[in-house]
Amino acid sequence: MSWPQTEIERLTADYGTVPPPWILYPEFHPLSAFWRMGGGEGYMMFWSQWWQKQTWDEAQQFAYFQSFSPPPHWVPWTGDVIWGYDDETEEDAVLERLEGLGLGSRAEVLADWEDER
Repeated sequence: MSWPQTEIERLTADYGTVPPPWILYPEFHPLSAFWRMGGGEGYMMFWSQWWQKQTWDEAQQFAYFQSFSPPPHWVPWTGDVIWGYDDETEEDAVLERLEGLGLGSRAEVLADWEDER
């Protein structure tokens, strides 16, 4: 069995599916260098390949993320994964759409991004 398949089985046994990045590495902000090198980069590549193989419709994709309750700073990323967007104007529309569907609020996302912690 290949490493990716072994990892999928391990994660599915632990979480019921392959979890999004913030579940395994909650201490890292989505803009952290952690996601661009080393373990974070490896997990992001693994997760992306797994995600692309799913044949879920939009409702199933949304339900997946909703089941893992992304912290506010990960909400824009979830919208990008589901719908994709190119600029801040589109990001605002995505945040409003996610809020309307019950996944985070635009105000929480903006407040979180302005927090300098």
